[in-house]
Amino acid sequence: MKTLLSLFLLSLPASAALTLPAVFSDHMVLQSGKPVPVWGTADANAEVTVSIAGQKKTAKADAEGKWSLKLDALTASAEPQTLTIGDKTINDVLVGEVWLGSGQSNMAMTVDRSNDVEGSKAAANLPQIRMFTEGSSASDTAQTQGKGTWIICTPETVGRFSATAYFFGRTIHEALKTPVGLINSSVGGTPIESWISPEVQKASEELKPFFAAMKQDDAKFDAEKTKALYERQVAKWTEDVKKAKAEGKPLPRKPRDPIATRERKGNVGGLFNGKIAPLIPYAIRGAIWYQGEANSQDPKAPFYQAQLTLLAKDWRARWNDEFAFAWVQLPNFTRAGEGWMIVREQMLNALGTIPNSGMAITLDIGDAKDIHPKNKQEVGRRLALWALGAVYQKDVPAISGPLIDTATAKEGKFVLTFKHAKGLQAKGDLTGFEIAGADGEWQPAEAKIDGETVIVSAKAVPQPKNVRYAWKDNPVATLFNGAGIPASPFRK
Repeated sequence: MKTLLSLFLLSLPASAALTLPAVFSDHMVLQSGKPVPVWGTADANAEVTVSIAGQKKTAKADAEGKWSLKLDALTASAEPQTLTIGDKTINDVLVGEVWLGSGQSNMAMTVDRSNDVEGSKAAANLPQIRMFTEGSSASDTAQTQGKGTWIICTPETVGRFSATAYFFGRTIHEALKTPVGLINSSVGGTPIESWISPEVQKASEELKPFFAAMKQDDAKFDAEKTKALYERQVAKWTEDVKKAKAEGKPLPRKPRDPIATRERKGNVGGLFNGKIAPLIPYAIRGAIWYQGEANSQDPKAPFYQAQLTLLAKDWRARWNDEFAFAWVQLPNFTRAGEGWMIVREQMLNALGTIPNSGMAITLDIGDAKDIHPKNKQEVGRRLALWALGAVYQKDVPAISGPLIDTATAKEGKFVLTFKHAKGLQAKGDLTGFEIAGADGEWQPAEAKIDGETVIVSAKAVPQPKNVRYAWKDNPVATLFNGAGIPASPFRK
């Protein structure tokens, strides 16, 4: 009898348990003020009921078990709520403002590695701020399931938070007095092309020259030769470690594996597939982006505006939401060649091709010798000033530093006008300006502030044709607005 019952049970069709994306988990923050998508998988044709805050919605799974629905817009609330999805219960759910942070190492960089770690931890008893760190890897195909859990902000946990995202979120939380959810999906050393869906990139006419250049670059890569070189470097490093230990000296850093690094960056669209796709279409207010370092060398730099514009357009299309989008302009840093400056310029120009966008100018808070500057408090604050002023319509000192508007050659001088120029001022001597005549040779120029304009001239160039400011990898920022935010580098 027992055997017959066992056989009967085994003969029943297997039941596909209800599954949810990892981002739907305890301590999550749901976006307020807009419809909230909820989705997952279940048995084919099964009905799934979702309820929270007095709302109850039902969806029917399709033949493949996929289902989705949208909750009506929720009201911001710091009161913990319960979200019920089918037979699953998600506890301690807050409703507030949700932002996605993405990019490479400067977005991934944690509070533990930023300035004033102990002070930041002491002030981090902020349970209404939560962070979800997407822990999945690059993939050749778009994934539906990611990895990660929501972590409540406390002095014990904040050290693991993305510093840029945290200081941004903390400023938002302090100003709006509402819960803030931060989703961190970032990977160090990765180029922008890893973060945009591959099919959209490959269909882009603007990026055809980019892919042609990348194809030539890939052809030059010799995996066997690179591996052999790395193995020799590791062997030498091993001997150096033994010697350093014997002499009581600091141990040398192990060489980075170039093959592993290449794989970690993912192919074109690999990180979109693995680390962004599983988050779509989780309701967010906007996204902040800190990347560009990996695209600052030839032949990549001149394509950055097109890529950043495509990334914002593609993400918004897939979310079906024209959410706010802002990025961090590359700071001052010593990097040979013009690529660093070109990426900064491309980021500036992208403000004109990406609607509802902003840029945090960080020309004064970088580190000449460290590509990972530690003042992430100010990076986050400047992003938040833009969000508070432009997205939330709050009164802030400024949403940006001065941005070049017009450059008019007049009587042997350039007259420059700027956006966000209220209180235009110099910090120290007003330097960093250059002008060129018909010969294209750049000459140092004198500059003076006249109200909200800057007058630039050079005796060596009586008939100026072009003007530029801070066109160096590691310039001294001298032009600021009254909010203390520096002007973006530019050339006209």
